[in-house]
Amino acid sequence: MNAEIKLLEQTLSLIHIPLGLYSQFLQPILRLLLPSTCATVEDGLGNLTLAQEHGFLNISVTPIECSIVCNETWSRTVFEPIIKQLPKNLAKTVSISAETYCVLRVSAPGADAGSRIVDLTSPLALAGISIFFITTYYSDFLIVPSRSRQNVVQALFEQGFECSEDSSSSFVSPVSHTRGLSQESDNPPSTPPPSNVAELQMRTFKLLKKHNVVARIEPDLRLIHCSGRDVSQHDSYSRSSRSYAGNGNHRKSSWVDKVDTKFYTSLIAALVSQPRFLSVTLAEEDEPSLLIDRCLLGTFGDSLIGPTDSDLTPILLDLVDLPFEATGIVAGVAGKLVEEMRMENTELSYLSTAKTGAVMLSSEHAERALEVLSPLLPKDA
Repeated sequence: MNAEIKLLEQTLSLIHIPLGLYSQFLQPILRLLLPSTCATVEDGLGNLTLAQEHGFLNISVTPIECSIVCNETWSRTVFEPIIKQLPKNLAKTVSISAETYCVLRVSAPGADAGSRIVDLTSPLALAGISIFFITTYYSDFLIVPSRSRQNVVQALFEQGFECSEDSSSSFVSPVSHTRGLSQESDNPPSTPPPSNVAELQMRTFKLLKKHNVVARIEPDLRLIHCSGRDVSQHDSYSRSSRSYAGNGNHRKSSWVDKVDTKFYTSLIAALVSQPRFLSVTLAEEDEPSLLIDRCLLGTFGDSLIGPTDSDLTPILLDLVDLPFEATGIVAGVAGKLVEEMRMENTELSYLSTAKTGAVMLSSEHAERALEVLSPLLPKDA
């Protein structure tokens, strides 16, 4: 697998919101997407650069939860005050990760999707590093604890990823390889990490079984993987004018420079409707990426690009009872499917949200995948 991995300059938090509280958090969710023209130093947002504010954002609404991956300052200054206003019995159902996370962008054109996920996540899982994995239309993103950054670098290096010459935050692989908001110290895991892939898979399914995690397919839920249009090249004047901060200093472009206004307003409308399934990832250097319920295609209209005539079936894992720092789930589940189904030339996508694991496959492959996973998990929750 030829892959380039770049560490984005972000300090992120993960937020889990139960679906029953979605309406109470809609305003702060939408605020993540709106320009913070009124931000002040006092509320903490005034110190954010545009690259920090909009460098990486994932908003996901699934049949299990609403999940946010955003800049840590947003979670502390925008979401925590809302949580504190809730009755105690409701407030305790909302979770904000106790530690911060960093994100790595993976570009591996032409690589087999399932094998790519396993190749990237297994070394980190074997090193005892918790991982959140997001497949988007253009890239893959690995979200890992900030405290594990050096361990991530070492694990990638040992698998053949080499630091590129132009940036200490980029790695190149030339060969193939088969909760409060406080920082935690870089301590080794309490249980030694697994010694091989077989032990990793065994531990993963033992953990899922212990917490009564079942794999399920939602009836009639079909997803489309697509992207928003990049309008920046058709609007060079607007792009140029937006590429400078108010003090006249040139800044790195972000998704806000390239987003289509129709896509943007459609995204707001879809979120307001509390969709059955919507995951949007906004990151520097990529156009907006969407994984949405097919029923939402009409909302977005011609603002989307991609194969909207082919859909995916999600296999859902409810991870609400597992801690954020649980390890091995992505690598264990994806690895088992790739191993058992021999999924060459089969498109497999994975979405990790705060408390949901979702494997996306074509309908026929999803049924087979469910047959593989079900015997390894409880028969019912």
